[in-house]
Amino acid sequence: MTIKNFILGAIASLLLVSCGTTSTVPITGRKHTLLYDDGQILSLSKQQYSEVIQKSTLSKDATKTAMVKRVGERLAKAVETYLRENGAANDLQYYEWEFNLVKSDEVNAFCMPGGKIVVYEGILPVTQDEAGLAIVLGHEIAHAVAKHSAEQMSKQARQQQAVQIGGALLGMAGASQQTTSIANMASQLGFNFANLKYSRDNETEADRIGLVFAAMAGYDPNKALEFWQRMASMSTSNQSEIFSDHPSDATRIAALQQVIPEAMKYYKPVTTTTTKTTAKKTTTKKKTTTTKKKTK
Repeated sequence: MTIKNFILGAIASLLLVSCGTTSTVPITGRKHTLLYDDGQILSLSKQQYSEVIQKSTLSKDATKTAMVKRVGERLAKAVETYLRENGAANDLQYYEWEFNLVKSDEVNAFCMPGGKIVVYEGILPVTQDEAGLAIVLGHEIAHAVAKHSAEQMSKQARQQQAVQIGGALLGMAGASQQTTSIANMASQLGFNFANLKYSRDNETEADRIGLVFAAMAGYDPNKALEFWQRMASMSTSNQSEIFSDHPSDATRIAALQQVIPEAMKYYKPVTTTTTKTTAKKTTTKKKTTTTKKKTK
């Protein structure tokens, strides 16, 4: 193959990997191009979720389990109503909501694409009540609704393709194997660093969308500030934000303060029935040093 033909092939490959479906993120209106469709993502999500549940021990606390399901279902209803009313009713076929509380001290919760949600008992002393839990679950559901998983997978696929093509071009141009390997490594490191900022942006977007969803479900958006202030008080990390895939607590709180007025436009209070969940200070401090940043 001549260099000219190879370059033409490389360009064709780049064009192919740059194709995809353009999607609009709810609430924010941001557009992104995805290489993976909802059906593919849902299939992977269901498989991974099943594996997580099989390896986990579900909580035996009926009251807390009922609270998780109640808050989750209220948020799911709000999301579905929003999607129907905003021209995205077709997306509802890709949601199969499920809410589970797992027995674990881990301060964490997550939502798989398609609405598969896990809450770990360890986060309940921090959320304290239904409103605090709604802030967390709203954020996690927002990741799914914004299709952040498909977006990140698409970005990584494009980056990998770019690294491979760049390395091949260097090889065709006569560069040594060592030079090509160094260039590939440098490119990958550059992409990895850039992806941290990309992930932080996704987190900030999920905070905004989740806050609106929580308000639509009848939970006070102002509770987000209280929740993240509690999280901040538990943090012992001094790592710079630019080396993290999450915004710092201070950045997060400041951003939430800016979007609370937007969320309040959707807020219609509802009566909640949950009681506050508390924990001893000694156990709370023990759990937070390694798990605090896992809320996604």
